[in-house]
Amino acid sequence: MLSLHDLLFFSVAALVLVLTPGPNMIYCVSRALCQGRAAGLISLGGVLLGFVVHLLAAALGLTALLAAVPFAFDAIRLAGAAYLLWLAWQAVRPGGTAPFQARTLPHDPPGRLFSMGFVTNVLNPKVAMFYLSFFPQFLHPEKGSVLLQSLQLGMVQVGISGAVNCALVMGAAGITAFLSRSEAWLRAQRWVMGSVLALLAVRIALPDRR
Repeated sequence: MLSLHDLLFFSVAALVLVLTPGPNMIYCVSRALCQGRAAGLISLGGVLLGFVVHLLAAALGLTALLAAVPFAFDAIRLAGAAYLLWLAWQAVRPGGTAPFQARTLPHDPPGRLFSMGFVTNVLNPKVAMFYLSFFPQFLHPEKGSVLLQSLQLGMVQVGISGAVNCALVMGAAGITAFLSRSEAWLRAQRWVMGSVLALLAVRIALPDRR
C-alpha cells in the first residue's frame, strides 16, 4: 500500500495536470457551452471510461517492465521530469490554449457524446504520458504488488479528474463570462500552473526518493 505522503503528493500532481488545458477539458467544456450541462456530463462519462483504459494499459505494462528491467526506473523518472517541464512551458508560452472559449459543435445524441468523450481521451497523448512517466515515481516494489499500487494511484487520479471536470462543466458558462473580463487572472493562472509543474519536475528528477 502507498503511504499517505505519496498519495498527497500524487494528488497535488494529478490536480495540476487536470487543470492544465488539454483535449479532454476542451471537449467537455465546449459541449457544455454549446449543448448544455447534461451534454457536458455525458461527454465526461466517456472521458472517465477512457481513463480506465489508459490506467489498465499503464498498470499492466509498468508492472511487466519494472519486473523485467529494474534499472528502467531511472530512465522513466527522468522522462517524467522532462514531460512535466514541457507541460510547464505549454502553460506559460504565448498563445496557449483557452479551454473556455466557445466553439461551434453540432448537437449530438447522448450515445455519440459519450463515445466521442471516450475516443477523445483514449487518443489523448497527455493522459498516456502522465500514466507512463509519472506513476513509477510513486511505485515501491518492496511494499507489495506494483499492479495494485498502480491501480490505487489510478483510482485517485480518475476521482480527481472526474470531480474537477464535473465542476468545470457545471460552471462553464460562468467561468467563461468571468475570464472574458479578466485577462490578468487568466495570465496569472497559467504562470502559477507552469511554476507548479516545473517544481514537480525538479522534485521528480532528484534521485533521493529511492
